[in-house]
Amino acid sequence: MQGGKDKVHVEPIVSKEYCCESSQTILTIRRRPHVVNGGGFVVTNCSLQVLFRVEGCGILGTDKELVLKDGNGDCLLLIRQKGGIVQALSVHRQWRGYANNYEGAQRLVFTLKVPKSWLVKNVISAYVEPRKFHNKEWDFQIVGSFPDKACSIIDANGNIIAKVGVTKEEGDEISIMDVYHVVIQKGVDQAFVVGVIAVLDNIYGESTRC
Repeated sequence: MQGGKDKVHVEPIVSKEYCCESSQTILTIRRRPHVVNGGGFVVTNCSLQVLFRVEGCGILGTDKELVLKDGNGDCLLLIRQKGGIVQALSVHRQWRGYANNYEGAQRLVFTLKVPKSWLVKNVISAYVEPRKFHNKEWDFQIVGSFPDKACSIIDANGNIIAKVGVTKEEGDEISIMDVYHVVIQKGVDQAFVVGVIAVLDNIYGESTRC
């Protein structure tokens, strides 16, 4: 696996605006209490500037529905778990992230397929629109343990594009729950990475879950 090599580059998924071309980026994720704006979490950079906010069902009033906003509070993605009879019979649960196009209509940005046995397999696949790696069954995979804040997002070439972790100072039980970081390689769409983390947060019953 080629973790974090300089050649790692991913075309924009949500927007080029959220792809840093010069260097890798370290973002800090802080959970909000459920009594504050319905819970969710806030994402800041090293200057403590808020870059993203994620809101869960506490503020939306809808289970399995998340909103990713930029630092100004503008909506970037609406993320929903797909329902219906077909979904109930499937071996996977699907989460889909939608953005608005220039005409205001929703466009599908990514799909996460979570095996119903994901607690055992601990691997989640992601597909983006349009597909990045047509010779693979998936564009990205999430591997490792998100509850332990020790997981990575890898592309179909085996490159680590983002890695969730904690620093030594953050390494106590309370901090792991409330504050952790994600290292995102240069050229990678940070909004997409945060959207994936939002889904992981929800399926593991953390800050966005009611």
